[in-house]
This record gives sequence, structure tokens and C-alpha cells, in this order.
Amino acid sequence: MAKRALAILAVAALAACAPPAAEAPAPAVRLYAMDCGRIEFPDVNIFADDGSMAGVARTLVDPCFLIRHPNGDLLWDAGFPDAIAAMPNGLQLPQMGGGVRVVMPASLTSQLAQLSLTPADVEFISFSHMHADHTGNGNLFAASTWIVDADERAAMFSDAARADAQSFGAYNQLETANTQLIEGDADHDVFGDGSVTIIQAPGHTPGHAVLLVRLPNAGPVLLTGDMFHLAETRERRLVPSFNVDRAQTLASMDKVERIATETGARVIRQHVAQDIEALPRFPEALN
Repeated sequence: MAKRALAILAVAALAACAPPAAEAPAPAVRLYAMDCGRIEFPDVNIFADDGSMAGVARTLVDPCFLIRHPNGDLLWDAGFPDAIAAMPNGLQLPQMGGGVRVVMPASLTSQLAQLSLTPADVEFISFSHMHADHTGNGNLFAASTWIVDADERAAMFSDAARADAQSFGAYNQLETANTQLIEGDADHDVFGDGSVTIIQAPGHTPGHAVLLVRLPNAGPVLLTGDMFHLAETRERRLVPSFNVDRAQTLASMDKVERIATETGARVIRQHVAQDIEALPRFPEALN
């Protein structure tokens, strides 16, 4: 009996001296930035309600992001409709003011094909918000699981949204898609491991959101939707004149800055060319 007790004590001592179990390795998440259109503005006055950008010309980029995870692919924002890629002179947008034009060098589907993917292969889709430059290819992903804030979904299928036949017709098939609703103000952990998180940041639209992606090598990256349209927006806290709630927008800016500080995330202003051009050129990935 004494020998057995000594043996047990010896095993316990060895266990106490053993190194702690290694943490589970981070999932092999990769982030791809695709060119889903560029918007030429002769005047970006609408992106600052204090009038400080009146008369300034700027070209805004319009990326789509594919996040590849061992448990599935997520498309974050779907850009302008692929049909624009076939228009040699792009598409004029008179509803945005005189001279606004969209050009699209390559379709989203052709870029996915470079990764041997079709829209049907993408398991999840989510938009930072409902505007046409983010939902223009929505119907291509009607077979995917759509992750959406409940308030944003309600706005997307409101009478006012339905009245805009062109924009609504780009995503209307999602009304009957398999849907995961994000209720309240809670974050949504897409894959359940903390690597890809949808975070509520309303004000631009009722359910505007940003996406935090934790990459194994590059670290945290924050895709900020339309939180910061212009290079000047973040520092000067400029609010577009067409946002649904100014105070809410400013509160969301504060929230995004707090998250960036706490996580050390690289902040990507989705419409700012220098931020997108600093990412690996598609089909290369950030990982």
C-alpha cells in the first residue's frame, strides 16, 4: 500500500513539473480584399455636414472582403452590381449629384473564380449596411446564410427601400434566405471562436456594423464599413449629411476607436484608397 502511495505521489510531482498545455493554435483565417468598384465624386460635400469638404473632388474605393476560415467563407460587403464591369465608361449616378460615376475593373464573380469559388460556395454573407455600393451583388448570395442586424434588415425591407426598385432589386432575394438575425446591441461571433466578430456601430444606417477579424500573423484588423468615408473623416469626426442619426454616429465612432485601442487592431477605412492599397493585392491574402 505504501509503494502505491509513493507511486501516486511521484506521478503527481511529475505532473506539477510538466510545462502547461499549449494553447490551441489560432485558426488559419485569411482576408482577401477585392475591387468591387470605384466612385468618382467631383464634390464630396455630402460626406461632411459641416461644409468643410465642399468643392473637394475625390475617388472613393469600394472593396469587398472575403474572409476564409476553416469552418466556412464569409463575404463582407458585396460592392456594386457586377453588370457595371461590362460598361466601358462605367455608370453615371445622377441621383448622387452631377458627375458622380462608378467604374468597375472586374466583376466580383470573376475575382472569386480566381480562388476557384462561385457565389454558391460562400457559406456566409454579411453587409456593413444596406447602401447600394455594399449590397449590389446581394442576390448572387441568396443561397448563403445571411447574417444581419435586425434593425438593418427591417430598413432593407421597408416600404421606402422597396420603392427604390434598382437598389432593392439587387438584394431582394435575401428576404427568403436562411438568415441569422443579430438582436439588440450584442456582438456576433461568426464562427464561435472569436476570430471573426460583427460589431454593432449604428448611425450611418439603423444597423450599420463593423467587422473585427483576428488573423494569426497580421493580428486584429477592423473593417469599418462607412464609419469613415474620407481620409479626413476619422481625425476630424466628419459626419455625412445623409446619416440617419448624427449623435449615434459619433457614439459609434467612439466605440470603434475604443475597440481599436483595446485590441491594437489595424483600422481599415473601407472607402479610403490608401488603406485598401496597403493590403495585399488580390489574389494574395492577409493572414
